[in-house]
This record gives sequence, structure tokens and C-alpha cells, in this order.
Amino acid sequence: QLQLVESGGGLVQPGGSLRLSCAGSTFTLDYYAIGWFRQAPGKEREGVLCISKRGGSTNYAASVKGRFTISRDKAKNTVYLQMNSLKAEDTAVYYCAAEPYYSDSDWCYEDAPERYDYWGQGTQVTVSS
Repeated sequence: QLQLVESGGGLVQPGGSLRLSCAGSTFTLDYYAIGWFRQAPGKEREGVLCISKRGGSTNYAASVKGRFTISRDKAKNTVYLQMNSLKAEDTAVYYCAAEPYYSDSDWCYEDAPERYDYWGQGTQVTVSS
């Protein structure tokens, strides 16, 4: 069974930084676009950002542009979400997800969770003083 494992969540003060990791524990991520989503209590799931399978394309939600970045380390089979200048409204459970791309297309969709076949268990990020 394909598994994604997130890590790196925690409690951070406003203005602080965190780096989340998403590792493919049972499969290579090379053929997958990876998206990060988040869900705050009482709110709908929100697409945050994504990276294409070759890393040539990244797309960001307006709410995180300029603060969050995404990258992939092929050797470690891991995708990272670097979050800077964190705000209280960034508090949520963060999920990574994988969308298979077996064609030559190198794209991703940060706001289309229905495209993603595999999901991690989520990691809590709390931004509070």
C-alpha cells in the first residue's frame, strides 16, 4: 500500500518558521505531483501549494505566496514545505498528497484535492504566542 508520512509539525510563535516533510515510505515519489493541503477546525480543506513531479512547476495559494515554499529532494524521496512568517491563521492540520503523472506533463494543481490519490495522516501546526 502506498504511504505518505508527514512530519515536522508543532507549536510556533507568530512570525516563526517550520519545515514540514512528506516522505514516500513505500514508493518513489518520482512519478507524482505532491500537494500540501490544510484544514483548520470548522473550516473546509484548503489547497496550499504543490510541486510537479520533476519540480518544474509550483503553484501557490494566494494566502501563502511569499511566505511558503515547496521543494523536493529526490535522493531522500521527500518533499518539503518551508513555512516562514507564520500567522495565527496558518494554524491547521497539514496534509500532503500525491497525484500520479505517468505522462510527460510536468504540472500540478494546488486547489484540486480530488486529483490526488494518496494522502498522509496529517501533522498539526499551531501558531500561537
